[in-house]
Amino acid sequence: MPKDGSVTSLDGLGKPMWLVLELTYRCPLKCVWCNNPLDYDSYASKELSTEEWKQVLREGRELGALQLGFSGGEPMLRDDLEELVAEAESLGYYTNLITSGVGLTPERLSALKQAGLKQIQLSLQSAQRTLTDQLVGARVHDLKLDTARRIKAAGFPMVLNVPVFRQNIDQVEEILALAEEIGVDYLEFANIQYYNWALLNREELLPSREQIDNAEAAVNRARARLGKRMTIYFVIPDYFETRPKACMNGWGSIHLTIAPDGAALPCQEVRVIEGLEFPTVREHSLQWLWHESPLFMKFRGDEWMKEPCRTCDEKEKDYGGCRCQAFLLTGEASNTDPACAKSPDHHIIESAILGSRKPREHKPLIMRTPGGTTVIPS
Repeated sequence: MPKDGSVTSLDGLGKPMWLVLELTYRCPLKCVWCNNPLDYDSYASKELSTEEWKQVLREGRELGALQLGFSGGEPMLRDDLEELVAEAESLGYYTNLITSGVGLTPERLSALKQAGLKQIQLSLQSAQRTLTDQLVGARVHDLKLDTARRIKAAGFPMVLNVPVFRQNIDQVEEILALAEEIGVDYLEFANIQYYNWALLNREELLPSREQIDNAEAAVNRARARLGKRMTIYFVIPDYFETRPKACMNGWGSIHLTIAPDGAALPCQEVRVIEGLEFPTVREHSLQWLWHESPLFMKFRGDEWMKEPCRTCDEKEKDYGGCRCQAFLLTGEASNTDPACAKSPDHHIIESAILGSRKPREHKPLIMRTPGGTTVIPS
């Protein structure tokens, strides 16, 4: 990924280059920007078994997938994670664990290393203990820092992911200093995208343009100072650009997610689009799901596009943007992503940005727990 967070166009030659296994939606944290479905708790009894996940891994390699992410929820809540990593290693995947760090004990870290895990991406929400713990609804800040140092000591590439929003964006310099002290190899400041829990909390989470600019300037200063010692990504949110990103490099183009219940998805968020059916690996082969399922065929190519996308000379760069964002903001998934300045619905984005600049009374943030709320300082 380029350092400015833009997306390079990739041709997967019809193969799912990236395979993500969302092993579970269960998680000990309650992050208010979580990308899991709002009804995440209804999937706990539907999770694939160890043998079912192994079959997915085998079929994924037959399709040509090489990059593999173990995600969630919190994947460490699966007792069979080490077994699945070992299976993936035997099949020739490059494996990446995406984790909050909760449950990644020294014993399990060693076992994952022995099983062949290649990379760990650890999340951190703040440079300050109190804010981290408030934002995720658990006392985990110190644990995360200890885990980061253990990951580094174990010889893994140290990848730190920082979700960015109004409450922590002014801490970029503090987080950079902390990452440098730990010895982080890759640091990603990922301005959050507004789906599911983040969309519920958008009014409180969306930063201002000034905050984005200040944070990006701090990142650029750090890049100049650190050089090759640390690779720093800063992903600007769609809301603050005039063109949408090439979401997942195009629908069903190079990315394949398998949800905890076995549903094959072109992206993690697609279940927000109403009216679609989500067949699972329990019913069909991965070959059929990727190549023939109505879900993956739905928005491939450009036949589905409306104007202005259909005749736009940039449609092969951004593929019309994000179908999930188009549905959530306009009610129709085939509309031009409102993040695009050419979209007739761009005013929706402009209104949200304008609201982020106005003085107002702050509302409670809705935590990732059924019916739960808490007030987070802004």
